[in-house]
This record gives sequence, C-alpha cells and structure tokens, in this order.
Amino acid sequence: MPKVAKELSAIDVKRLGHPGGKRNVLYAVGGVPGLHLQLTPNDGRSWLLRAKVGATRRDIGLGGYPAVTLAQAREKAREARDKISQGIDPIEERKAAKAALTAAQRRGLTFADATDKYLAAKLDAFKNVKHRQQWHNTLETYAKPELGKMLVQDIVVQDVLRVLEPIWTDKTETASRLRGRIEAVLSWATVAGHRTGDNPARWAGNLKELLPAPSKVAKEVHQPALQIDDAPRWFAALRRREGFGARALEFLVLTALRSQEIRGARWDEVDFDKALWIIPAVRMKMDREHRVPLSGEALALLQALPRLEGNPLVFPAARGGQMSDMTLSAAMKRMHEADVAAGGAGFVDRESKRRAVPHGLRSTFRDWVSERTSYPGDMAEVAIAHKINNAVEASYRRMDMVEKRRKMMSDWAGFLTEAGAARSGAEIVRIGL
Repeated sequence: MPKVAKELSAIDVKRLGHPGGKRNVLYAVGGVPGLHLQLTPNDGRSWLLRAKVGATRRDIGLGGYPAVTLAQAREKAREARDKISQGIDPIEERKAAKAALTAAQRRGLTFADATDKYLAAKLDAFKNVKHRQQWHNTLETYAKPELGKMLVQDIVVQDVLRVLEPIWTDKTETASRLRGRIEAVLSWATVAGHRTGDNPARWAGNLKELLPAPSKVAKEVHQPALQIDDAPRWFAALRRREGFGARALEFLVLTALRSQEIRGARWDEVDFDKALWIIPAVRMKMDREHRVPLSGEALALLQALPRLEGNPLVFPAARGGQMSDMTLSAAMKRMHEADVAAGGAGFVDRESKRRAVPHGLRSTFRDWVSERTSYPGDMAEVAIAHKINNAVEASYRRMDMVEKRRKMMSDWAGFLTEAGAARSGAEIVRIGL
C-alpha cells in the first residue's frame, strides 16, 4: 500500500511547476493513495493513478488537467481502486470498451449508406446504367424515407412492412421488386459485418406470413400491343417515315427484340455473309448470347443505312451517342396521331384500347406466331429472347434451330411487307435520313 501523501488543495495543485530537465515529474496530491499529477517539460499536465493490479504495477491515466479537476481526479481514482479491489483491471476494461465502441461504429452504417456501398460493390453485376438507376430510384423513392437514416442493425420486420404495405396492393410489381432489393442490401450489410441476425426483408417464412402473395393482388398489365390486322398497315406507314428513329423501329419489329438491344446494336455484331446478328451476353436481359437470323428485309435495311465515321452504333442518336428509348416511343406516338388525323382509328391495343408502344410489338409478333402460323411456341419464345425451360431452350438454340427461326422471321417480314404494300397502295420509302 503506498504511503499516504499530504492532501493538496486545488490552489496547491495549480501552483505546482516543473523543476526543469527533460523528464516528466510526478507529484502526489493525496486524498487517494497513488494519485499523482504528472507534469511534462513543456508544462503538459495530466492525472495518473499508480496502483498494483494483481501482480502488475499499473500507471492508470485519469485525464488531463485542468479539464479534469482535482476533485474529479480523486473520484476517478476511488472508482478505479474499487474495481481493482473487485479483481478488475481498469486498463484492460478500458481497452475492451474502446474495442467494442470501434466495432459498434463500424457496424453503425445507415441504410442509405449501405445502399450506396452495395451498388458500388455490385456495379459490374448491373448490365447497364438504366438497370442500376432503376435500383437506385426505387430505393430512393420508397425505402429511404422510412429506412434511410436508420442503422442497418436496427432494422426489423416492422420497419420493412412500413415501406411495403402502402404500395403492396396498388403497385404490387414495384413493391415486390423493392422487397427483393431491400433484402439484397441488408444481406450485403450482414456479410460485410454491419448487422447480425435474420434478414427482415426475407420473403419465405417471414414477410410471406404477413403480406398477401403478389400473384393474389397484382393486376397484370401488358404493354399496349399493335393488333395483328393493323400490323401491315402500320409497317407501311413506318416505312414512309424518315430518320434513324424510324429505321430503328423498323428493325425492332422485323427482329422482334427489345428497344435496348436495337439501340445498342453495333456494326461488328452483324455478319452480312451469314445474315446473322450475334448480340453478346453483356447486352442481353437474360445474360446469354443471342443469335438473330436476319430476314431479307432486315438485311436490306442494314445495308442501306449510312455508317458514321468512328461510330460503331447501327442506330446512333443525332449527337452520335446511343439513341434514347423515347425516340422510338415518340415515333410510334406520331404514327398513331397521324393516322387519327387522317381519319383512321390509330394504332391501339385490342383489349385496353391504349396506344400501342414499341415493347408491345414483341407481343404482336408472338400473337402472329400463335394465331396465324404453325411454328412452335417455344421457338417463338427463343426468337424474342424469353427465358424458357432449360432443356427446351438448349434444343432450340442449336444451329439448325437458328435456321428454322430464319424461316419464321422471313415469313413474319413477308406478312408485314407484302400485305402492307398491297393494302397501302403507296410508295414505300426504304431509307430516309
């Protein structure tokens, strides 16, 4: 037990000074055995408790002077001695608390920050900027108002429900995708060490018990499609229009593919000798290479197009970059309005009566295959790059199936052009730019 030092007053402590030299000096201030004021050569001052912890002598820091007053230093010293008497090492306890705090701070990630980090980590997994933006926008619009400022480790099922319930019935498809995206962000946060426990956005055995199945509440809304009988007349009107947008739309309907695949088409993907367009997996929604047999009409369209020097795109925008999806949509809208203005019925979906849109042209092709031909439905599904049964798809992706699809696409082009030309009685402008 250290000997009891004279108990100094606050004034006495204030008057203490360094005697000179290059070493720190200690002054016992009394009141608590082992309590000292440590002075450095440059007049730095701090409290130090010298005590034996078990078999080890410890110098326990209690804070700087005058931020910690004499009275506070004595109180801290008494608390430290009480812990020592209980077999607790104050220094080791402090280290453990600091480590726990550091770990908690590392886990202390908000959902908003977790979303950004997840998207950054998964950037390569997103096929295009639009897909990544859709992810970000749905989370920004629906999840962040409720979850954005919450720490990921604090998010529970009830929090996720607050996000989903308001839109689960009216915007079921969006809500279902949103749930999956929240689950993905929280799953990443768990693996990254920012949270523990079950994922509150998980569907099976979790939200499934609290929300109705999407299939029970969702009202399937199809893209407005051009009616089969209107297709030849529409195609004839399209061919009379000028511009890259009209030609891109023409190529879209001849190949029955998606807007993003048409707008991103590159000259080096087209084999003119084999009349084959090979779209790499990175540009396909299903993340698989897609071979497109080109009909004579589709091939002639490409051959008549001018090529912009230094630009690899088949259908570039006016400024040279990739054409906007709105360019194709606007072209179809103008065609509809022009037909109505000329006294026609326009080009509308048979069931919804809504104006047909570019994506609906794929349904028109699919309906034509089903209702006007004897081609197998699975082959049509492969043609429009839909995901179907793996075994069947593997069969239909063989080379001989490509040639069978070539005949189907040629017949489709013939339906559009021959019937269309006969009905319109108008001169067809193949390429106008």
